[in-house]
Amino acid sequence: MGSGMARNLLRAGHDVVVFNRSREKAEALVADGARVADTPAGVCSVSEAIMTMLADDRAVEQVVFGENAIASALPVGAIHISCSTISIALAERLAAEHRRRGQRYLSVPVFGRPEAAESKNLLVVAAGPLELVEHCRPLFDAIGRQTFVVGSNPSQANAVKLCGNFMIAAMLEAFGEAYATLRKADVLPHTFLEVMSMLFDSPVYANYGRLIADGKFEPAGFALRLGLKDVRLMLEAAEEFAAPMPFASLIRDNFLSAMAHGQADQDWSSIVRVAARNAGVE
Repeated sequence: MGSGMARNLLRAGHDVVVFNRSREKAEALVADGARVADTPAGVCSVSEAIMTMLADDRAVEQVVFGENAIASALPVGAIHISCSTISIALAERLAAEHRRRGQRYLSVPVFGRPEAAESKNLLVVAAGPLELVEHCRPLFDAIGRQTFVVGSNPSQANAVKLCGNFMIAAMLEAFGEAYATLRKADVLPHTFLEVMSMLFDSPVYANYGRLIADGKFEPAGFALRLGLKDVRLMLEAAEEFAAPMPFASLIRDNFLSAMAHGQADQDWSSIVRVAARNAGVE
């Protein structure tokens, strides 16, 4: 995801310095015009704004609060833009810590798979001080097709992202159960997908429905273990707000079943294999 976003920032004319914990991934962007830093702190020393796209809370904490990390090196008044899918609690901690240090912070998670990042087709969800959001809008325009401003508290964007990923996970579960039943009824999943694509008229339904109908779960665009992480974060947020989400609990259990069957690094759409196994049609 981060590589595609960085390339689009470069294409839009921005000066981009990159860091990746796997250095070869950063060096792959040099041909596109990026410069490579040895540490997150090295990016901070030459940047007005830092954009992070990382897998989970632990990775964000390491890059922001660890050794040679962002928090200690970001100049006063500079901006950290977190695009990762992280917990509401961590987003609130980031906002408070940057504010304490005289730095500025926005939560700006995105919706879309790696191919959407490459083609500048992401949906961008931003939250934070509105004047800061507008100041950074050229960056959002460079990486996505539309930006939604959802509030002045950064963690509001993380709530939107988690609820959105829950909706996608619920769709995957629904596809899994429907396809398992249809296979027992001798109806081709692709035929059903054609009907559903017309009914819902959404590229998300069409693209995921096709992946599932084709059984194409590798290479993963978004790993199942990260899908489990997001559903867990959603349930944590729901508990914090005293908002029961029983279907989310079911989906979490199905992700755990998929993990137990060795699907951690398959695409998260492979959760449908749980329903197929339950129906005896995998």
